[in-house]
Amino acid sequence: MNRKNPTIGVALAGGGPQGAIYEIGALRALEEGIEGLNFNNVDTLVGVSAGAVVASCLANKISTGQLIRTIVRPEPGEHPFEPELFLSPAFREYARACGHIPHFAWQAVKSYFTDPDSTIFKSFTKLSGALPTGLFDNKPIRNFLEKMFSIKGRTNDFRELDQRLYVIAADLDHGTAVRFGAPGQDHVPISLAVQASTAMPGVYPPVEIEGQHYLDGVLLKTLHTSVILDEGVDLAICINPIVPVDTTGSVTAGFMRNGKLVDRGMTGVLSQTLRTLIHSRMNLGFASYLGRYDADMILFEPARDDYRMFFTNVFSFSQRRATCEHAYKKTFSDLHRRREVLAPILAKHGMRLREEILQDGYRDIWSSAGLRLDSMPKTSSAKNLALAISRLELVVKSLE
Repeated sequence: MNRKNPTIGVALAGGGPQGAIYEIGALRALEEGIEGLNFNNVDTLVGVSAGAVVASCLANKISTGQLIRTIVRPEPGEHPFEPELFLSPAFREYARACGHIPHFAWQAVKSYFTDPDSTIFKSFTKLSGALPTGLFDNKPIRNFLEKMFSIKGRTNDFRELDQRLYVIAADLDHGTAVRFGAPGQDHVPISLAVQASTAMPGVYPPVEIEGQHYLDGVLLKTLHTSVILDEGVDLAICINPIVPVDTTGSVTAGFMRNGKLVDRGMTGVLSQTLRTLIHSRMNLGFASYLGRYDADMILFEPARDDYRMFFTNVFSFSQRRATCEHAYKKTFSDLHRRREVLAPILAKHGMRLREEILQDGYRDIWSSAGLRLDSMPKTSSAKNLALAISRLELVVKSLE
């Protein structure tokens, strides 16, 4: 039975700059592929880490088309989005850590000579207190959003939004999730809340807000879908860019030499470990929601053999363009593949799949966002050839 005036909620996970770009491409495909869906008009949005950046923009009526254009080139009247915003060195944190070295060095020496059970190694572990709490500074992310939300018609105040927006961060000292945007926490500026939500431990220092320190909300949950479910939404649309990779076909696909992540060093091992933990926890959360909430939930995420998502360097201009277009096409493909399951769910909430668009093999994200390929920054011939081949593959699949 179709519901009268159904409410829709959106949950966006993290994933760094690559995750944000993937989500933008996926969101654009969902809006185009589903008639009746507009992410600037959904009832509730919740974002974690990079997902909080995207969710806060959507709540401020920045369209998916605008977000795409911002990735590619500066929008007139807008502030350009640069992934380098995520990698500003935390010079202030380095200075703070250096200032503490004499104190902790003295504590180490004192411990060695006064504690009979102490060893050199044990004593000098006290120097760990002088290590910086983060390598990079995410205050530029906050500054970027402050500028974005200072434009007429937008706001940096949760209370002035037309939609409910929640930005999730973890309270460092209490180990609990904080819903910025909820009553009692809605006075915190949106940009500051997002800065706290993106503070990945070890990567960024904790963010202090009113005497409390906060870290990335993904530490507690991957998507925090329960936040929008608690609001009583009828349909929850979730996007998670973080999935573990299955390297079985990576050699054949040309992404690895022998299919062993250990060859990529510590970064490859840590990335796979975190992705596996985060993804398995998300699956457990979704399983627990089924019996607790009377709502439909739809999840969109990359496949485990989506090597482009795992191995792409999103700080390369051409590759972040490729990531956005890749997410757009893969989401279209996902909608078409799951159409028999998704169509009745969407119909319950007054929406339908646009079959004519899903089967349009010539459709591309740039023209949909009002961009002409010949007006975009040029890539190498090899990149253009790869783009043409990928489009040809899409046409062949649609014919099949």
